[in-house]
Amino acid sequence: MAKPLELDDVWVDRIKQMLNGLEYGSVQIVVHDGKIAQIDKTERKRFDTASQSQSQLQAVKSVKQTSKV
Repeated sequence: MAKPLELDDVWVDRIKQMLNGLEYGSVQIVVHDGKIAQIDKTERKRFDTASQSQSQLQAVKSVKQTSKV
């Protein structure tokens, strides 16, 4: 039979800290014998590649134009 999870205010605060500011990603809680043993945070950063590649293309065009002169 599974033991009930022991969760006090300290663990709730730790979980909140891990979630605070997380925009994309996951938080994984590992439990052993009804007690939290570990908290893992995986954070993802997403970038707008369409606008980024456009700005890089504009920079390349301006460099090419100045080098032609």
